Amino acid sequence: MRDILTSARTAADQLRQLFEPTPLQRNDHLSNRFGAEIWLKREDLTPVRSYKIRGAFNAMRRVLDETPEQEVFVCASAGNHAQGVAYACKHFGRRGVIFMPVTTPRQKIDKTRIFGGDQVEIRLTGDYFDQSLAAAQAFCTEVGAHFLSPFDDDDVIEGQASVGVEIMDQLGRAPDMLVLPVGGGGLAAGVKRYFEALGAPPAFRYVEPLGGPSLTAALKAGEPVTLPRVDSFVDGAAVARIGARPFATLKDADPSQVLLAPEDRICVTMLEMLNVEGIVLEPAGALSIDALPDLQDQIRGKTVVCLTSGGNFDFERLPEVKERAMRFAGTKKYFILRLPQRPGALRDFLEILGPEDDIARFEYLKKSARNFGTVLIGIETTRAENIRSLFARMETAGFDFRDVTIDETLANFLL
Repeated sequence: MRDILTSARTAADQLRQLFEPTPLQRNDHLSNRFGAEIWLKREDLTPVRSYKIRGAFNAMRRVLDETPEQEVFVCASAGNHAQGVAYACKHFGRRGVIFMPVTTPRQKIDKTRIFGGDQVEIRLTGDYFDQSLAAAQAFCTEVGAHFLSPFDDDDVIEGQASVGVEIMDQLGRAPDMLVLPVGGGGLAAGVKRYFEALGAPPAFRYVEPLGGPSLTAALKAGEPVTLPRVDSFVDGAAVARIGARPFATLKDADPSQVLLAPEDRICVTMLEMLNVEGIVLEPAGALSIDALPDLQDQIRGKTVVCLTSGGNFDFERLPEVKERAMRFAGTKKYFILRLPQRPGALRDFLEILGPEDDIARFEYLKKSARNFGTVLIGIETTRAENIRSLFARMETAGFDFRDVTIDETLANFLL
């Protein structure tokens, strides 16, 4: 293995051709909230709004140093890696063929095309990433192209380690704790390798989405394993299998160092950072900040760096984020109500509502020859205790209802 101190420093120096170091910013809001010195490493402010440009650029640079005649580079990605590869292809003047699922949002396709310009060809293949990956690898074999892995590659990992170089240069020392998001593991592995090579590493905490705990599963099994199911909401970190090379670095992590972030709670964090700080983060970019409440007893009085890994957020998703955040906070509930089919029954229910309760959804079908009808109701309010009070009043009044907010099967079908 190469000397990570030298290779990460070289990667950081070479990246200056593309952009200046991303800011390391003390966040007063979070610092005051948690009684600590909270710094944000703003990888959401790279030219492609994520750290992925680092690994893609470094891997391509390494290949071209060794084989300057290499003309075609290939990747499979539905998001940030594709944009990083496209940007690097344009910089080096090489052809890039990027395989993306047919289901990729148009915004991500268009941004990838903008970053790559005429150097990049986008091929929409398959409904799922695995199908796009298989097509990309088959194409590489067919034409002799070089495949650029999003995380399971030492050159990519070294490129991501340049984040650590910048943190040391900007802070002047290692922080007490470094909170890193984990998907495929390339970023966490690179930064960990770098700080450990310095000889005085911070305490590491790793955060992955609850619906895609690939590192947690690998630590439990002692090797990378493929998750049977992944929640794709945190698309920048929802990886079914952590990379073998990153896991070789992360395998000694204590399971207590790995935190799982519920997808709905991440939405609360995203909205807080947008509304309070004006910082736009994608779900994966909010992971490290989202873990701070779980760490508050460990970080009080300490210097903590949270890595905000990306800001490629499509604002068409904002209503979904708001909805999920309200559900997690308990300020929005959906329930099925059995309503007597008699005059005045609806009025009786409406009189139970509190002054801050608002009906956001109401679906009722009166059925003949039945004593009760079924109503799907959505209630929004300002405080979670309002919902608890409403449910108590409904029970006292004898209303028969069922909360379906957290029933995943019914919620997916009805909501």
